Amino acid sequence: MLDPNIIYDVVIVGGGVSGAAAAYALSRYDLKVALVEKNADFAFGVTKANSGIIHAGFHHDLSSLKSRLEIQGNMMFDELCLKLGFPFKRCGIVVAAFSENEMTVVRKLYERGIANSVPGIELCDRKRLLKLEALLKPEVVGGLFAPNGGVIEPYAYAFALIEAAEVNGLHIRREFEVSGAWFDGGNWNVRTTDERTIKARFVVNAAGLYADKVSEIFGGEEFTISPRKGEEYLLDRNSPARPERVIFPVPTPDSKGTLVIPTVEGTTMIGPTAEMVEDKEDESTSDDNLHRIIKLADKMVPGIDIRSIITSFSGLRPTLPGDDFFIAPSKSVPNFIQVAGIQSPGLTASPAIGEYVKDILKKQGLPMIEKNDYQAFIPKTERVRRVSRERLAELIAENPAYGNIVCRCENISEAEIVAAIRHGHTTLDGVKFYTRAGMGRCQGGFCSGKIIEIIHRETGIPINKITKRGGGSRLLYGRLSEMKHEAAVMEV
Repeated sequence: MLDPNIIYDVVIVGGGVSGAAAAYALSRYDLKVALVEKNADFAFGVTKANSGIIHAGFHHDLSSLKSRLEIQGNMMFDELCLKLGFPFKRCGIVVAAFSENEMTVVRKLYERGIANSVPGIELCDRKRLLKLEALLKPEVVGGLFAPNGGVIEPYAYAFALIEAAEVNGLHIRREFEVSGAWFDGGNWNVRTTDERTIKARFVVNAAGLYADKVSEIFGGEEFTISPRKGEEYLLDRNSPARPERVIFPVPTPDSKGTLVIPTVEGTTMIGPTAEMVEDKEDESTSDDNLHRIIKLADKMVPGIDIRSIITSFSGLRPTLPGDDFFIAPSKSVPNFIQVAGIQSPGLTASPAIGEYVKDILKKQGLPMIEKNDYQAFIPKTERVRRVSRERLAELIAENPAYGNIVCRCENISEAEIVAAIRHGHTTLDGVKFYTRAGMGRCQGGFCSGKIIEIIHRETGIPINKITKRGGGSRLLYGRLSEMKHEAAVMEV
């Protein structure tokens, strides 16, 4: 929790992967750091609807900051996964070409990958590519393979970064929307919409889609974040169209194209679209785009059945003119660091973004003294779906809640739900992103009511005040909310 009596060394505005990575990087040092997020939970903005790909580093040349940080960030995930325990797999990336003209583009990608020192990158003929990914249509003529690419669960990764930083002294606050700020000569005074104020020597603007608004509030640079919407569609884990590798088409000048992604937790994702929109809250999907995405994905991998789709969602990527990251000290106001325009490959780059922000703050005069008691490894909540039968028996003996399966689709126990709530995730979506409860075939149809009841039991939040994702997204209204909990659970 925030302490209004403390003058923080750094306040980070925005709890997506960029803000979380900056908080994590700074947590190694003897600093007072706070992370604030306007939503009901962290990772509820750009991060939550990410494709979850760890890019390999061959799409952009080294003239861009995002490419340099992408390559650096990619190499950091193995150690981070070991220390923090989030789901991550280096399954590799293939780019599939279906004509000689497309192979011309693939060769340029390969040459760029060589120039960027992408490890193990291969230019593949048809036989090699089909050996690497047997699900590709036989019409494929060749392509590219980058073994260092992978997949990750982006919200689990963000939560892990924040938990690790919190163990090492980070102060956090959800539902903290910045509405005003002024510099008093030595410190920033940061005010929220409900008139709370905290002080900090430095402020980091990692506000995603709203980084332009936050910059305006602080008197920083004027720029406009334009949202690029990407619709994604998730297939059941039993779909026969699940590949071994992330499959990219040959990119166009405007887009990396429609992908087929074997997610780290066993489902398959197809998408995204790439459409510039004006509304930063437009998370709609459309039937037209669904059929277009299926058609494009089917050109690479056969067997994608519309009946296998269990959910759809869209994400908004914060773009700037020039399409590069903007990470730099403000030239307009003191002690204000911009972290804006973090679109793809922002997830891959995020660990390096955290280090980059830390180095900027050091150059700006913030002392960096490493902690003697820094805790590199954090305790991990054991997951029923990942443990052996023998270990599960031990867990149930220690905590019988491990034997109560709340989410049958994803095999999530009551103990895991309780752990999520005790880590501060008190909305239905917060619990879902922390545990995967509600992400399976039935999309929460059987477990949502049980989760609501557990949230109420653990927090004391009235049943009719529990929300899906904060704000006005209440789940129960009227007379239903006044009934006994058992009846409410049956009605949800």
